Amino acid sequence: MRIFTASVIIAALSLGTPAFVQAQGAPSQPEAQTPPAQSSSVIRSIQVIDVKDLEPALRSKVDELAKHTSEKDMQSLRASIDATPEAASALKAKGLSSSHVVAINIVDGVLTLFAKKA
Repeated sequence: MRIFTASVIIAALSLGTPAFVQAQGAPSQPEAQTPPAQSSSVIRSIQVIDVKDLEPALRSKVDELAKHTSEKDMQSLRASIDATPEAASALKAKGLSSSHVVAINIVDGVLTLFAKKA
């Protein structure tokens, strides 16, 4: 169920522009998008992006996606993040927790956690 939830969110983010993550000055990522079958993806690195640092058009895409994600799916996603020590550690290093995550994306082994402080 967790993989399905993450795949739905990832698939929705993957429909965005290829420059989705790199537009806000984050570390460069390859532009090719991975297919929605994320369960076989190997995570090689994790980056945390604050939604407020995104360009307005990209920020609105993330906000729109988060708005249409059910609370149950969001809780499942956050539980999956908490169960992944590397992801929880990356968030903690930025002074955040899974409760700040509103969306994720996986491209070429890079897990991007989009976070928003309240």
